[in-house]
Amino acid sequence: MATNWFDRNLKWIYTLPAVLFVLLMMVFPILYTVRISFFEWSMSATSPPKWVGLANYITLLTEERFWKSVQSTFTFTFGAIIIETFLGVAIALLLFRNFRGKNIAKTIFLLPMVATPVAMGLVWLLIYEPTIGAANTLLKLIGLDPQLWIASPTQALPSLILIDVWQWTPMISLIVMAGLSTLPSEPYEAADVDGASKWQKLIHITLPLLKQTIIVAMMLRLIDVMKTFDIIYATTQGGPNNVSETLNIYGYTLGFQYFKLGTASSLLVIFFALVMGATLLMIWIRKRMEASS
Repeated sequence: MATNWFDRNLKWIYTLPAVLFVLLMMVFPILYTVRISFFEWSMSATSPPKWVGLANYITLLTEERFWKSVQSTFTFTFGAIIIETFLGVAIALLLFRNFRGKNIAKTIFLLPMVATPVAMGLVWLLIYEPTIGAANTLLKLIGLDPQLWIASPTQALPSLILIDVWQWTPMISLIVMAGLSTLPSEPYEAADVDGASKWQKLIHITLPLLKQTIIVAMMLRLIDVMKTFDIIYATTQGGPNNVSETLNIYGYTLGFQYFKLGTASSLLVIFFALVMGATLLMIWIRKRMEASS
């Protein structure tokens, strides 16, 4: 009897540990963060959490620094995604062609993606160093004036976008190359019969067939770029003058430098809602594109 029950419920028994792990490691922290967001708490042993309701949310939404971090987050996110998508698709099309040394070129191109983000942040911190950094040395060699890069309020965010583009464009290319390998040959054969040029085949066949793959790649990068913390913290820590302070960095500052755990939790709840909203938007766009194709 017991054996029959075990056999009937085998799929639930085997998946239960994974479900419990997800509940413990993901759902519980989210719910706990939502709960703490309604309290004022400095993580002090002598001062217990004090219920304040929506006061933390109201404080954030009326704070200029919060809205500045929202602007920095979206500027960094969409700037990086647009550039990475354009370059990633272009490089994937180049690497998908047959040429001598193709495998070596692909390996070298993919190396930045497997590097540790904090280590890469420190390397780029040296590259951007205003006096002896490689970036300004290169500018001097081609006759241009040296720049402040991450030390400049106007150049810090574009400089961080450049780091993210350098490290994660290979991910877009990798996904697009996987999509290219699954494209059918019939449309290209028909286009050859009609005398279509390579440019016409790219615009009218390759890119339309790849649009679903590109949307998936953009969706994956959207979630990841919005949550970027390590590269920014290793290079600018949100400076100078908070111009590169994203919501992740601001939440860390509130929680672990100012010890405002309640306010930091409310910011992370808002941040989580923004990430979910952006993800749902990308899923909706993908479904609309699938319906129209």
